[in-house]
Amino acid sequence: MRRKGLRAAVATACLAVATLLAPTSTAAAAPGDNPGALTPITSSSELAKLRLVEHRVPTASLDNLANEMGTSRGVDQVLASANHTMRNGASCSATETAALPVKPTAQVAYCWDTGDAVTQDWLPQSVTSSGDADNDGVWGNNKVILSGWGQNGTTTTDHMGRIAFIDANNPSAFKYRWVLPVVPLNGGTDYRALKSHMGGMVWYQDKLIVTSWEKDADQNVMYVFDMKRILQATVNSSTVGKVSGGWSAGGYQYVMPAIGSYSLAGGSCTSANDDSLPCFGSISLDRSSVPDSLVATEWFSSGGSQPARIWRYDFGSDPGYLATDSSSRVNATQAYETKAVGLQGVLSHSATSGGTPNFYVDDARGGVGQHGILWRQNASGAKAAANCGQDITYACWGQHTESMSYWWSTGQVWTLTEWAADSSGHWSGTDSAIPQRVLFSVPLSSIDASLS
Repeated sequence: MRRKGLRAAVATACLAVATLLAPTSTAAAAPGDNPGALTPITSSSELAKLRLVEHRVPTASLDNLANEMGTSRGVDQVLASANHTMRNGASCSATETAALPVKPTAQVAYCWDTGDAVTQDWLPQSVTSSGDADNDGVWGNNKVILSGWGQNGTTTTDHMGRIAFIDANNPSAFKYRWVLPVVPLNGGTDYRALKSHMGGMVWYQDKLIVTSWEKDADQNVMYVFDMKRILQATVNSSTVGKVSGGWSAGGYQYVMPAIGSYSLAGGSCTSANDDSLPCFGSISLDRSSVPDSLVATEWFSSGGSQPARIWRYDFGSDPGYLATDSSSRVNATQAYETKAVGLQGVLSHSATSGGTPNFYVDDARGGVGQHGILWRQNASGAKAAANCGQDITYACWGQHTESMSYWWSTGQVWTLTEWAADSSGHWSGTDSAIPQRVLFSVPLSSIDASLS
């Protein structure tokens, strides 16, 4: 039996895949050990555990909410109201830049504004961009990066998620605005905050797919949002939803109501009937596959012993939605097991359209000051992305990096680091926090060139 990961980020999503069988599970590699080749999953019963069911919010409910709150806003309006400034790499602290990869070196790096850099209440987890959304990397007239943050469960019980909309038009002056993802209620007459760790996000065409929290109503579900349906709060209060005198977003100016979701057909990942259903860890977009696809991985602790699964779903003809069958089910089209441990991010890319993909997985070793390992795996074997002579030879990647995103038109891999801890590595308050949160990019060509 598989031991489920503690850190899911995609609620009740269902998958009944057609033909993938997981081979006999073997122990995962020890942290830092070469995980070897990916093992294909070909059993139909194992693939079925990855099957999703699609659910869409009625258009009438979404329209009702928009009519109640006012005209929908666009991404350009959110960016125009950006009220947080990011610091360029040269302005980041030495502690922050210490979290960057040793090899290959980051081409660009940015640090958050002072409050977000050290807050213990929110954790940066995921990244996607207009480089995912469109081949030319531009949404309208803007270059945009989205970063998903989840509330830290040790400092708050709300478990909300939020998204930083980053204006990336000027490389010397990144700035951002927070947007709150919400779930419509009661036919669009109210909404609540999305409970989400925000472990993974994919912006594809005009839709944003977000993994959700592992508890309550949002357990292991991937929610879908429409980039053209962003609404503005009318009341500034700590409440989220309909309030006396209008609509509130917990102090934020904008909300994005979910327009649909994907849940596991077999139940939640903590189901008493089948604990081998996957808990979503991270997701990313692969534009080199035919058709374009969403790649997912499950997360296990870096101290765990179970192999993790990596799998993909194809996007369909309906813009931004996954391909479904006549029963609104989404089947995994490819799946593998990896012995890499502590996976925080996954990226799939092929040098030729529709060719054999390489999978890039980041092994995020725990603890302050410990660099992770970036592995490139395929069905033939695995290579580490660098040899830099650290405490573990291949521990050259960023410190506690999270999800990854490939900007198609520029060839850049974007990711971000999570930590803001005290000197003991604990989340014990902002006064003693050591900010180690950096958003950075590395050319995929540099990663491949550094393979050992």
